[in-house]
Amino acid sequence: MIDAILQNLREYWMVHSLLALYTVMLAHHAWTGNRSTKGLADYYVGGRNMGGWVIGLSFFATYASTNSFVGFSGRTYDWGLPWLLFIPTAVAFSLFAWIVVAPRLRSFTKEMDSLTLPDFIGFRFRSTPARVLAALIVIAASFFYMTAVFKGIGNLLETFLEIRYEVSIIIVFFIVMTYTMIGGFISVVKTDSVQGVVMIIAALLLFIGTVSAAGGLGTITEVRQQPGGEALFTWGGGVAIPVLMGTMFAGLVKFAVEPRQLSRFFALEGENATRTGMIVSSVTFGAVFTLLIPVGIYARRILPTGIEDTDLVIPTLLTEPEVFGPGTGAFLLVAMVAAAMSSLDSVLLVMASTTERDIVSIVRPDRTEASEMFWTRGWVALFALITAVISLNPPAGVVELTAFSGSLYGACFFPAVVFGLHWRRGSGTAVVASFFVGVGVLLGWDFVPGSEILHEVFPAMILSTLAFWVVSLGTEDSANETVLRLMTEAESKTKPAPA
Repeated sequence: MIDAILQNLREYWMVHSLLALYTVMLAHHAWTGNRSTKGLADYYVGGRNMGGWVIGLSFFATYASTNSFVGFSGRTYDWGLPWLLFIPTAVAFSLFAWIVVAPRLRSFTKEMDSLTLPDFIGFRFRSTPARVLAALIVIAASFFYMTAVFKGIGNLLETFLEIRYEVSIIIVFFIVMTYTMIGGFISVVKTDSVQGVVMIIAALLLFIGTVSAAGGLGTITEVRQQPGGEALFTWGGGVAIPVLMGTMFAGLVKFAVEPRQLSRFFALEGENATRTGMIVSSVTFGAVFTLLIPVGIYARRILPTGIEDTDLVIPTLLTEPEVFGPGTGAFLLVAMVAAAMSSLDSVLLVMASTTERDIVSIVRPDRTEASEMFWTRGWVALFALITAVISLNPPAGVVELTAFSGSLYGACFFPAVVFGLHWRRGSGTAVVASFFVGVGVLLGWDFVPGSEILHEVFPAMILSTLAFWVVSLGTEDSANETVLRLMTEAESKTKPAPA
C-alpha cells in the first residue's frame, strides 16, 4: 500500500505539488477569513461590504465548477453544435439575475436583516411555514448538486491520477469541509475570486490544447464525416430539442433563484458594486463558456469512439500525451479540482446556514450568536459527510443531477423571489402553494401522457407561478410597511427624471 502511494507521488509529482500549493492557499484564506469573522453576518454574507470585482468573480466561480469543465464541455461530444446555444443563454441569465434580482435583493435583505434566502422569503411574506419549507427545499436540492460536483471531481482524480474514485471522494470531503468550517463566507469568496482567474486561464488552455490536437479550428467539419457525426450538426439530431432546451434552462435559471448564487447579492456593499459585479460575471461567463462548450465536439477528432459516459470525455483528454504536456495537464487538473471545491464550499455554507437559521433557530430562538455559529460549522461537517457517502454511488450523471437541482430551485423559488421583489401582493399561503405545485409537477411529469415533448422544468415553473398568482389574489396581502416602502424606493430609482 505504501509502495503504491510512493509510486503515485513520484509519477504525478507535478500535480501533487500544485495541489499542495492550492491547499496552502485554502488554509491561508480560511485563517484570514476566520480572523475577519466577528459574527453571523460576517460568517454568512461577509458583513455585506464586499466589492463588485470580487463578488462578480465569485458569482461566476461558484457556478462554474467541474459541472462546467467536465459535464457541459463533455456533453457537446454527444449533443453536438446545438449545445453551443448554452453560451448566449448563460450570458442572458446572468444579466437577468444582476438586473432584475440583485439590486432589490441586496437592499431588501439588508433592511430586513436577512442572511439566507429562506429567511428573506419568511420575512417578506411574514410566514414561518414558507420559511421552513424553503429551507427544506434548499437542503434537498443542494444534495443533488453537490453529488454532481463530487462525481465530477472523483472521475477526474481517478482517470488522471489513478486514485480510486472512493479515495478521491474522501480526500475532497476532508479538504472542503475543513476550510469551509473555519473561514465561512469571507474565506469562500476570497478563494472564488482567485479561482475565477484560474478557470479563465484553464478554459483557454483546454480549448487551445484540444483544438490543436484535433488539427485546428477547421477540422470541426471533418467530425461530420465520422460515424455518427452528421447528427451532431443537425438541430435535434444529437439530442431531442425538448431535452436540450430543458436541460439548458434548468441549469441556468439557478442564476436567479439558487441560494448560493443569490447569497453573493446579499454581500454587495452598494449600487456601484452591483453594476461592476454584473459586468464582471456576465463577461466572464460569455468568455469562458465560449472556450469550454466547443471542446466536446473537437474531442470527437481525438476520441472518436468508445466513450458512453460524456462525463469522462475531459478526464480522458487530460490523459492523452499528444493533447496536453505534463505541465499543462497538471495545471488543468488542479484548476478543475479547485473549480469543484469553489462550488462545494458555497453550497455547504448555504445548507449549513439555512439549517441553523431557518429551522433550528425557530425551534431554539434563545441561543447566543456564538452558539449558532458553532452549530453552523457542525452542519457543514455533517452535510459534507452525507454528500460524500451519496457520491460513492451517485444516482445519475453530472449534467442530469445539476439540471434536476436547477429545476427544483426554479419551480419553487422563481415566484417567491421575482414576484416577492417586484409585486406588492403575495402571501405566505401563496408561497407554500407554489412550492407544493412546483415539486409535485417535477416529480409527476413523467407520468403525464406525452410528457417527453416538454422538459419538466417548464410546466413546473409555469404552474407554480400560476399557483402563486391565483392564491395571492385570493388571500390577504402580507406586505408590511417596510416592504411597501422598499418597493416604492426601488421603483423611484427606475423612473426617468422629470424634464
